[in-house]
Amino acid sequence: MSESIVIVGAGQAAAQLAISLRQGGHAGIIRAICDEPYLPYQRPPLSKKFLAEYRDPDSLFLRPATFWNDQNVEFELGVPAGAVDPRQHRVTLTDGRELDYGTLVLATGTSARVLPVPGIELPGVFSLRRIDDVVALRPALNDAHRVVIVGGGYIGLEVAAVVRTEGRIVTVLEAEDRVLKRVTGPATSAFFDRYHREHGVDIRLGARLTAIEGDTRASSVWLASGEMLPADLVLVAAGARANDDLAVAAGLPCQDGVLVDELARTGAPDVFAVGDCTRFPSRRYGRRLRLESVQNAIDQAKAAATTILAREARAPGKPQPYDPVPWFWSDQYDIKLQIAGLTDGYETIDTIGDPAAARFSVEYRSGGRLIAVDAVNDARAHMLSRRRIAEETATEAVS
Repeated sequence: MSESIVIVGAGQAAAQLAISLRQGGHAGIIRAICDEPYLPYQRPPLSKKFLAEYRDPDSLFLRPATFWNDQNVEFELGVPAGAVDPRQHRVTLTDGRELDYGTLVLATGTSARVLPVPGIELPGVFSLRRIDDVVALRPALNDAHRVVIVGGGYIGLEVAAVVRTEGRIVTVLEAEDRVLKRVTGPATSAFFDRYHREHGVDIRLGARLTAIEGDTRASSVWLASGEMLPADLVLVAAGARANDDLAVAAGLPCQDGVLVDELARTGAPDVFAVGDCTRFPSRRYGRRLRLESVQNAIDQAKAAATTILAREARAPGKPQPYDPVPWFWSDQYDIKLQIAGLTDGYETIDTIGDPAAARFSVEYRSGGRLIAVDAVNDARAHMLSRRRIAEETATEAVS
């Protein structure tokens, strides 16, 4: 079997996979395909420090070009993969070139969810997932006074903090009954809701966008309530979808993400998938998970590399099943939120510390077991909680 490894994608997961393969002794070709013109870079700062300071994109790179040259990792930048043929072990690029592989790894990440509302394509409407999104958004923000953000999740609130700090009028439209509902419990949501309001952000809960209007560019938004809000700029931060189109077209099992097993293997021989685009089985949480986080990208890539190296007889022992305690973070104003575990299915909540002092943690339990912890400005609580959750959820079985 050829030792050529082709990675579709060049984000955090792809970068870690290439690094781990080289560290593990893989000496064959490693080639990464990316539709962006940039080497692997950090995405979390896009909605935080990078948006606020707008530095050179090189400041986000995970490694300089010299590192990848030294590691003999090749990149096809700015040329998307157009098709994957698992039977022929071949990837076809959109420019017509064909790349044969011994092992293929899909690390295609996610894309911003596009809302099916009139006016969503107007100039002045933005999303934020990539460097080029910031390149387009930052100058428009400089000229904007009234900013409407659709979505009260991580990205929406992080951008709200940046924009409000700059003195602009900010309205956040959240369709649910609280912000951060998908990732935290009521106490943490209430804290961030209050904190943003205290900083002058107008948060509208239960607010559903029905249209964006404007002659040559967006100038207002309409809500299901019939209310119209003026806007110089609209940012849509309403979640993400897995980039699994290539996998679907190739006949791989997918379900809002490429389905993989605990070793990151797909349903096709010699095809793996890692990172945000995957949905994997977790014994710890008793279901399949699709995680959008740096932790998942790095750790799942390491697990996949170990499996690939074992197939090449380069790694000692058996590959270890991937079943992490997920963790996430968000920076908003002077607040750092660190989350360990997943809150889905919690039965009891305990708040430790004083939310009024902006330093506290919230513990979530199910069946008496600790399954998740939100830590606000408390790094120690976060680190301890990751160990405690790992111990208390270690024996859970997939249903």
